[in-house]
Amino acid sequence: MSSSIRLHNSKPRPGSRHRVKRLGCGESSGHGKTSGKGHKGQKARSGGSLRLGFEGGQMPLIRRLPKRGFNNTAFKIAYAPVNLGDLDKLTISGVIDEQGLRKAGLVNGTWDGVKVLGGGELTKKLSLKVDAISASAREKIEKAGGSIELVATKIYPARNSAKVLAKTSKPAKKSAPKA
Repeated sequence: MSSSIRLHNSKPRPGSRHRVKRLGCGESSGHGKTSGKGHKGQKARSGGSLRLGFEGGQMPLIRRLPKRGFNNTAFKIAYAPVNLGDLDKLTISGVIDEQGLRKAGLVNGTWDGVKVLGGGELTKKLSLKVDAISASAREKIEKAGGSIELVATKIYPARNSAKVLAKTSKPAKKSAPKA
């Protein structure tokens, strides 16, 4: 007798398959008249689900804790990572920019720009127009005889800088001189 598993003699692991819980089918289903929901209450009703963090009307923990500090995520610049190994496989000629990378399928989704990373090997001369580049990628591209042009990315000015204050604040009103 052969011990190899074939399609005609394959079986699921013991204990991996069990009968489906059939709710609302009375006492004989094995889950009783309340179908495992207990007696009465909000969670026993249809549509009776509670939102995340709800504590029954009590002031939730997230609102009881003090909010302190600064979070920089609103000002973070997120780059789409592209490795040199992936660029080496491209058949695009000329200058490779973000639009070309999107057409090739190397960049998807919403990003603030493209950053070239040094993963993989580069065998051909490339001309890149990107937002950021790692030191190892720059070294490999220049070694292969390629060129790099950095494009200006989103810049978030400091909120209290002079330019921002000048744009947002109103000039002081001059009062009329007294006679």
